[in-house]
Amino acid sequence: MTDSYRIIGAELSPFSVKVRSFFRFKAIPHQWISRSLKVQEEYGPLFKVPIIPLVVAPDGTAMQDSTPVMEALEQSFSEPSIHPSDPALFFLSCLLEEFADEWANKWMFHYRWAREVDQKNAAGRIVRMMKPEREESAEELEAMAEQIAGRMTNRVWFVGSNEVTAGQIESGFQDAMELLDRHLAERPYLLGERPCFGDFGLFGQIYNMTIDPTPAALVGARYQHVLAWTQRMLWPRQDGPYESWDSLAATLAPFLKDQVGHRFLPWSVANKSAIEGGQEEFSVELAGQTWTQKPQKYHAKSLQKLRDKYAALQDRGSLDQILAQVDCLEGVRSP
Repeated sequence: MTDSYRIIGAELSPFSVKVRSFFRFKAIPHQWISRSLKVQEEYGPLFKVPIIPLVVAPDGTAMQDSTPVMEALEQSFSEPSIHPSDPALFFLSCLLEEFADEWANKWMFHYRWAREVDQKNAAGRIVRMMKPEREESAEELEAMAEQIAGRMTNRVWFVGSNEVTAGQIESGFQDAMELLDRHLAERPYLLGERPCFGDFGLFGQIYNMTIDPTPAALVGARYQHVLAWTQRMLWPRQDGPYESWDSLAATLAPFLKDQVGHRFLPWSVANKSAIEGGQEEFSVELAGQTWTQKPQKYHAKSLQKLRDKYAALQDRGSLDQILAQVDCLEGVRSP
């Protein structure tokens, strides 16, 4: 029994640092425990699935999956809230969080394992994290790193990175950074002077890209406002209120339309249809280009949860106007 929560995670895990940032913002007492083989052995029985973060409550209850973890803790630690009181902004924040977990993750995973310099950097760091005692020889550790790099580069297909989509992922990422940088030039967080649900999700992915050589060079050289925001999100704080849509729209609407309305949601709908149709591969037109990949089964469930949040809102008048403006309305409606 302990008085604080324990977060078993890794700096190289976007979902781990997402949850850690949330705990820091809420000032929830916690311990950050870097995943290693010894830690894995100690906490192994608590893992329902072998993914991080694993959050262990003071009473020993274990939780996994960053989104439901944060949603559950928001009920227990309601202040400072990560949700705007305005129903339209609340849903847009949830939409951005879903976009981050399911689409921005493609940027992160692709860049981490697409080039040798990033592969070696990530694989080496994973080995040093999992075996901090370094009891093996340098040659043995290097062999482990090569094994990890080989295994992970063979898994990039899982997020949709392949010969057809690689260029689209990289150009789409740079388009997103251009739009996001303009937006963050005017405010410290996505929706104003305090972080929202969407900030935490997007931060986890982009922060991880700032610790990988290739995307770090891109962000550091071109997108200074995004870079400053990732550093701010390491220890986020409430400096003021959320803004209104009227003040956010000039710079947030272009990002939502280009990245969510023209890429993420059309892909989400096509992915869901492919799963329901039992397809082994599907293609969809995104932002004027053909995207082809194998279906991602988990995302069909998270898309439905997003649609359930939309359906649960009693007053959707202003929200529907915004969603129609950014070409997102049809994607969030259940058929």
